[in-house]
Amino acid sequence: MDYLDQVIDSVLAAGEILAAEWQRPDGPRGAGDKADVDIEIEHVLRADLLGIVNCDFWGEETDSRLTGAEFCWVVDPNDGTADFLSGNRGSAISVGLLRNSEPVLGVVYAPITDDRGPDYIAWGIGLSGLLRNGKRIEPYLSNQTLTPGSQVLVSTAAKNKPKLNAELCAPATYVPMPSIAYRLALAAAGEAIAGVSLVPVGAHDVVAGHALLIGAHGVLLNQNGLPITYSTQAKLSQVSSRCFGGAPEACKKLSQRNWEKLFAKQG
Repeated sequence: MDYLDQVIDSVLAAGEILAAEWQRPDGPRGAGDKADVDIEIEHVLRADLLGIVNCDFWGEETDSRLTGAEFCWVVDPNDGTADFLSGNRGSAISVGLLRNSEPVLGVVYAPITDDRGPDYIAWGIGLSGLLRNGKRIEPYLSNQTLTPGSQVLVSTAAKNKPKLNAELCAPATYVPMPSIAYRLALAAAGEAIAGVSLVPVGAHDVVAGHALLIGAHGVLLNQNGLPITYSTQAKLSQVSSRCFGGAPEACKKLSQRNWEKLFAKQG
C-alpha cells in the first residue's frame, strides 16, 4: 500500500514515547493494566493515522468512530500493559487497517525486547512477504506443522503452570511472553509455529497481527478453530474468547486441545 511507510514512521515515533516511559527513573506511570502512556500514544497515533486515511477508528483507549466507512484503523497503543508495568519487556504497539472488515495492513512494533532490540514487523496488501526492521522477509507458514523443534508463543501466565503448558503445546515447546500482538507478529515472521491467547481478545489486540499472518500465508482462528472476523461492532469488541495464529495445520490442532485444564480449580 502506498501509505505503509507513513504508518511505519508513525508507529516508530510512538515507540520512542513508549521507550522513554519505560526508562523513567521511577518506572512507568500507572497500575494494573492501565498506563498513562497508553492514552498519550493513542492520541498521537489517532491524529497521525486519520491524517493518512480519514476513516473509521477503533482504539483501545480513546473514543471509537464507526460510521460504516470502507476503511477502519484499529489501534492498541501498548499491547501487554500489565506486563509493561510489571517490568516485563515485550509489549507492543499494534496498528492495523481494515477494508470492508478485512485486514489489509498491519504494523506491530516492540520497542523494548529482551534480546532482539527494537523490533517492528509490517505488511500491507500487495506486498510480497513482510518487512522486518526495513528488510524484506519471505516467511511461508502454510506448509508448516507442529514439530519438536517448533515454538508456541503463549502469555507470561504460562510460567505458573509449566507442566500443563508443555503438555498442551507438545510436541512444540511453549515460550511465555507479553503481548498477543507481538506473539502473532513473531509467528508471522517465522520465529514460531503459532501465537496463542487463551483469554478474550478484541480487534485492537489482533488485527495488525492478523494482517501480518495473511502476508505470511498463515491464519488466525478462534476457540472453535474457525477464522476470526470483524464484521460487527460486537465482534470488534470481542473477536474471540481464545485465538490461535500461525501455520494453518498447527493452529487447527492447537484450537482442538483441552485448554480448560489450565483454568480448572485445584482440588
